[in-house]
Amino acid sequence: MDDDAKKTALRMIPYGIYVMTAENDGEVAAATVNWVTQTAFAPPLVVVGVKTDSGAYGISKAAGCFALNMLGKGQQGLAFGFFKPATRDGNTVSGEPFHAGSTGAPILDNAIASVECKIVEIVEQGDHHIFIGEVVDANVATQPEGRADEAILEMKELGDNVFYGG
Repeated sequence: MDDDAKKTALRMIPYGIYVMTAENDGEVAAATVNWVTQTAFAPPLVVVGVKTDSGAYGISKAAGCFALNMLGKGQQGLAFGFFKPATRDGNTVSGEPFHAGSTGAPILDNAIASVECKIVEIVEQGDHHIFIGEVVDANVATQPEGRADEAILEMKELGDNVFYGG
C-alpha cells in the first residue's frame, strides 16, 4: 500500500468536532473527539471512536454513559481546550462551566447542543474502540439558522496543521 496515498485519501473524510464528556464517582472526563456518526434511527444510535488509553475511555466505560457536546462555528478555542487531559474545579472542567445531564454526564454550558447516550456496546478493535451509544436525551441550546449540519464546527476550521486520518 502507498502510505502517502492512504493518508491523503483518509484525510478526505470530513469531521465535525465534539467534546465527549462523562462522570463516574466524581471523576470527570472531557475530550475533543471527531470520529462520530449516527448509525440508526430506531432506537437512535450514535458511534464514537475513543482512544483506549484516554481518560474519556476509562471513565465513560465505567459510567456506562457519555455525552457528546456539539461545538458550533467559532468555538475553536473550546475544541483546543480539550485536546489535553481534563481537570475539574467545582462545576467547571478545563475552565468550562458545565451542569449534570439526566445521565449524570457533564453538559458543557457553552455547547450549542448535546446528546446523552447509554453505552450499549463497545467494539474493541485497534487503538480506538467504538462506543455504540443509544441516545437517551438531547438538548439544543442554540437553535441553528438554516441546516443543522452547517452549524457544527468542522475539523478543517481548526487550521491547516490539524488533521485526522491516515
